[in-house]
Amino acid sequence: MNEIKVGVIGIGNMGSSHVLLFDKGKISGAKVTAVCDDSKQILQWLKENTINDIAVFQDVELFFKEADIDAVIIATPHYTHPELAIKGLKCQKHILVEKPAGVYTKNVAEVNQTAKDTGLVYSMVYNQRTNPLYQKVRELIQTGQLGSIKRTNWIITDWYRTQSYYNSSDWRATWKGEGGGVILNQAPHQLDLWQWTTDLMPTKVRAYCHIGKYHDIEVEDDVTAYVEYENGATGIFITSTGEAPGSNRFEIVGDRGKLIVENEKLTFYKLSHSEREFNAAFKGGFGKPECEKVDIPVRNESSGHMNIIQNWIDAIVKGTPLLAPGEEGIKALEIANAIYLSCWLNEDVQLPIDADLYYEKLQERIQRLAL
Repeated sequence: MNEIKVGVIGIGNMGSSHVLLFDKGKISGAKVTAVCDDSKQILQWLKENTINDIAVFQDVELFFKEADIDAVIIATPHYTHPELAIKGLKCQKHILVEKPAGVYTKNVAEVNQTAKDTGLVYSMVYNQRTNPLYQKVRELIQTGQLGSIKRTNWIITDWYRTQSYYNSSDWRATWKGEGGGVILNQAPHQLDLWQWTTDLMPTKVRAYCHIGKYHDIEVEDDVTAYVEYENGATGIFITSTGEAPGSNRFEIVGDRGKLIVENEKLTFYKLSHSEREFNAAFKGGFGKPECEKVDIPVRNESSGHMNIIQNWIDAIVKGTPLLAPGEEGIKALEIANAIYLSCWLNEDVQLPIDADLYYEKLQERIQRLAL
């Protein structure tokens, strides 16, 4: 097969970096042949930063109709992801979407159905799934070495942002422009890894979102969420853009031990016996299972964007299984929507959420702030 011809919609921070990966030959089996962006500076940027001939479109309809492309990377603002993904799939283009899959699950479900109907390759830029650290966590859980999961805990507060960051664009940190704050912009990767590594989706969420706690913004910049799982396990997810220095610690407790990911290291506190079995059998009063600390030598790699794009191209060309199937993008988004809904209603929220209710409450927020 000839090289896959790729188009990129949205040449901002992420879109431009994707274009450069192709232009510098970092992605094999594909090349960027067209971009679409309404910026008047795009031609000058391409002239100064790329060496290959790339067609430029400012109109999305013309881009899908006339561009010489087989596949499309969508790197536009959040709200447009589902609409553009559906348009691309219906135009018979393979699709790769930047996170999040969308702002609300109601229309992301439509994307999933369209992808299923067309049979095209649809993937998400969940680049952290390529990180050997989290792949190893998933493997230890999937192979049963951690046993049945009892608790998960992720503190991810090293997303520090200044007020000037939020002031850099009118759409940032608004319900209308971005659809949310730290949960929808910074933390989607961790929300995805939270469910992907453990293979657990919450069944109930109770969350507290603090609006503009550390910044002059209309969305949340500090969140604490408590979740429950079908197997009886519980979890906590804490994130913020207002802490310095921040933390990034992921802890998963099973009945065979505990996994901790922190400071780019993976540690397995491995029990000699199942805690549940030890608890039932031990007769000595104060006792606990023997525990061995195992430092697992896994290197944290930062080439995730390149790897996820290459995986998408390989899936198109060779049928390689996707690391981040697009259909799975709805999972992290549903957790995010549940967190918001719990905060707005000030009550527990069951999953799957009421997608229509979430959409209604989101629109109320947008309209109220527009007055």
